[in-house]
Amino acid sequence: MQKKLIFVLLSIAFASNTALAAEPATPAKAPVKPSDEIILAQDAPQLASLKIETVSEIIAPAASPLNGKIIFNENYTARISSPVAGRALKISAEIGDSVKAGQTLLTMDSPDLGSALADARKAQAELALKKQAYDRSRMLLDGGVIPKKELEASKADLDEAAAEASRANARINNLGASRNSSESYTVRAPLAGIIVDRQVNPGGEIRPDAANPLFIITDPNHLWASIDLPERDLGKVSIGQPVSVEVDAYPGETFTGKVLSIGGMIDPTTRRIPIRCAIESKGRLKPEMYARITPLSLDQRKVIRIPNSALITEGLYSYVFVETSPGHIKKRRVTLDVQGRDFATVKQGLVKNERLVTSGAILLNSELAAGK
Repeated sequence: MQKKLIFVLLSIAFASNTALAAEPATPAKAPVKPSDEIILAQDAPQLASLKIETVSEIIAPAASPLNGKIIFNENYTARISSPVAGRALKISAEIGDSVKAGQTLLTMDSPDLGSALADARKAQAELALKKQAYDRSRMLLDGGVIPKKELEASKADLDEAAAEASRANARINNLGASRNSSESYTVRAPLAGIIVDRQVNPGGEIRPDAANPLFIITDPNHLWASIDLPERDLGKVSIGQPVSVEVDAYPGETFTGKVLSIGGMIDPTTRRIPIRCAIESKGRLKPEMYARITPLSLDQRKVIRIPNSALITEGLYSYVFVETSPGHIKKRRVTLDVQGRDFATVKQGLVKNERLVTSGAILLNSELAAGK
């Protein structure tokens, strides 16, 4: 009886083990990926098409970007003409050259300078002659040979000759020459800077009443920007207000400046008012460049600035892709403050130093839509 019970128990155990072996294993559940997140492996080919940058803050704009132009700073610009007529003999400076104050720009042959030198020498000789005549008259008066009126007449002649000599010398000094100079006149740079224009050629005739200056010299580190401000934005701009400047030559780079002056009246045709700003050009901006100039808020409020290439627009809302950790990129809704031609400012949805997909957002959005 005992052996029979052991046999039954062994049969039941064997049957249980067989059933367990035949039962299939339950597969482990895969982690659920959020519908707004993309996970990329380290060697994923999509990474080659993505550009991920750290977002930064800027001072909030007070108005939309305005069209403007870089112009000469007249306080650091010289338009050089010749005070005498003549003919160019040698040109010592070219467009783009850096020059120092007093450096020779042009040497010219000038009959006008020759006439001025001749007048100065003649006046000096006449002064010496009149002085001798006056000294002689004084000696004769002391000897009782001539009356006093002749000495007075001689003194008047001496004073007239001295005045003429002073006038002739002042003319020579104004031309930057001396009585011993030749008829070759030298045009020099009155200030240091870059030559941005030249309107003279070797052998060319030079006239003091020419319409255009011979040379234009300006300091590239000091430039102005001009804006034709719409009338509706006049209340958003004040003297001393900071501005940011962007040009097509340096995409993504901004230059700083401030408002110097506001025009006294509005143009009755365009309904715009001229604004002049001082710009820190860092020697890189050039006069006559077109620029986009943005007045900044006076309260120095900070906002996040992102390129438009980072934005995805769906209906009424805007989205960006943020890298939350290496290989993990999440789609996030943002609220824009101001959107310009190339950049936009974000009022809500991003914080400083987050990693943002600035190029390739459309590719990510397509993959996200395909995975749903």
